Amino acid sequence: MRYMFLIYSQERPDPLTQQEAETIMSGHWAVMQDAQQKGILLGVDKLKPTSTATTVRVTGGSALTTDGPFAETKEQLAGYYMLECKDLDDAIEWAKRIPTGCIGAEGGIEIRPIHELSRRP
Repeated sequence: MRYMFLIYSQERPDPLTQQEAETIMSGHWAVMQDAQQKGILLGVDKLKPTSTATTVRVTGGSALTTDGPFAETKEQLAGYYMLECKDLDDAIEWAKRIPTGCIGAEGGIEIRPIHELSRRP
């Protein structure tokens, strides 16, 4: 089953030190390399800061666009992994390995199974 791992972290105005950034990235590279070698890595990306986001809401047929994320929160979506896992227990084991301090403070990983949509002819 495909699972999406949504990485939440806190954005900070002060940048990470080079050593902090290298430590976090080496953790990500280790997870990506292992998942790729096992043939279960389907995708992975880091997102740009929420200051670059645009939200679109459609109400009554009219679209309203606003700058920034859709909700005020302490943690922001920082990136994702998509992996083919045996089951939720397998997905949880992978989530434990993903660094969450991507932009600074600790965060969390939301695991969501992907609902397979039927292809339209």
